[in-house]
Amino acid sequence: MSTIRLKTPIPGPNSHALSDRRAKAVPRGLSHGTPIYVAKAEDAWLEDVDGNRYIDFAGGIGCANAGHRQEHVVEAIRTQLDKFLHMCVQVTPYEGYIRLAERMNEVTPGKFPKKTLFVNSGAEAVENAVKIARAYTKRPAILAFEDAFHGRTMMTLALTSKTHPYKAGFAPFPSDVYHVPFAYCYRCSYNLKYPSCDLYCARHLEDTFKRVVANEEVAAVIAEPVMGEGGFIAPPPDYFKVLIDLCHKYGILFIADEVQSGFGRTGAMFASEHYGIEPDLIVTAKSLGGGLPLAAVTGRAEIMDTPGPGGLGGTFAGNPISCAAALATLDLFETENLLTRANELGDRFQRRAREWQRRWPLVGDVRGLGGMQAIELVKAQESKAPATEETKQITQYCYEHGLITITAGSYSNVIRVLVPLIATNEQIDEGLDVLESALAAVCDKKGAVAQLV
Repeated sequence: MSTIRLKTPIPGPNSHALSDRRAKAVPRGLSHGTPIYVAKAEDAWLEDVDGNRYIDFAGGIGCANAGHRQEHVVEAIRTQLDKFLHMCVQVTPYEGYIRLAERMNEVTPGKFPKKTLFVNSGAEAVENAVKIARAYTKRPAILAFEDAFHGRTMMTLALTSKTHPYKAGFAPFPSDVYHVPFAYCYRCSYNLKYPSCDLYCARHLEDTFKRVVANEEVAAVIAEPVMGEGGFIAPPPDYFKVLIDLCHKYGILFIADEVQSGFGRTGAMFASEHYGIEPDLIVTAKSLGGGLPLAAVTGRAEIMDTPGPGGLGGTFAGNPISCAAALATLDLFETENLLTRANELGDRFQRRAREWQRRWPLVGDVRGLGGMQAIELVKAQESKAPATEETKQITQYCYEHGLITITAGSYSNVIRVLVPLIATNEQIDEGLDVLESALAAVCDKKGAVAQLV
């Protein structure tokens, strides 16, 4: 049976009405990818206020790896609701926070003593990771990467690369933040090819220390093991080992931002595991909370303990209901074999997407790890010119035909897949059928326009 059920034109009348109310009540800076307003969500689908049902390939931008409203998570939330909602862990602590910290110390990469701090969002976690790194090293500078996204607060905007819409108009940003090219092999900043390049982009860090910022001034290098908003860019397998060896050569910490790539998305619990690395600090959020706001900084105990009492915290940080949901979510990863499922979904996507790449010049690159997959769309495979407008047309076609997708990339020309890992094969295929039809429609339209010209 089809999951997609469309009863009205998309968007429907009730969604139209809510759009009108939104325009009057909400600032335009809070953008939205679709004009669809949700009434209900379960597993890998959602239903709008007009009764239309969609397959969800966005997953709340990666917050629903374990699925929408999983019963084990919902039950944990109900149980906590009957106890207390908020106590502020800095005033009257509670066992759930401690138990979740213990679990995070166990499941994150690294065979060394660890400690975990909980906050409210990925950006807040990144901010605290920077604070902790600077306190530990007594150094001011942070190195980040081109095409990276780390959040929308002022510090995380300084770390974020993409200018529009994130940074434009909000300067000045905090100082002592420097950007270097990432291992974006499809668009190599040095016009080299892997593996003959010998990972020049990683080794170029030595030159950065000579020409941009002195190594003794650098507290940390922060990177997403697989870039999220930057376009689902997965570096070569040996990239991070070379990079981290250079960091540690100079006493620089490595912070892994696993906000989007963590909790099974890539087919490992954390994407760092694919690269065999043990970050000094690891930042997590999104799917950690099972649908509720929660983020964490986990790291080497001696590093995490550097700030003094009161140096870390937040009124709602580590909310008890979010902690209960996170513990239940971690249970699901132990019982539901979600990591294997992520790899199965990734293989299923790759088979279809490789065929699209052979069939249509619009599909320039197919890439990803596990269930973190994407296609990069270009005007022509030879030129690699970003097909930004065509990407908008495809995402619109998709939601009008029952599939929720989101874009990514510095040129907004990447369609990323963040479908909940509990999606069935039938739902995946149904969603990919819609995406394929969208590609065909846009490519046919381009061909027709070219013939007229």
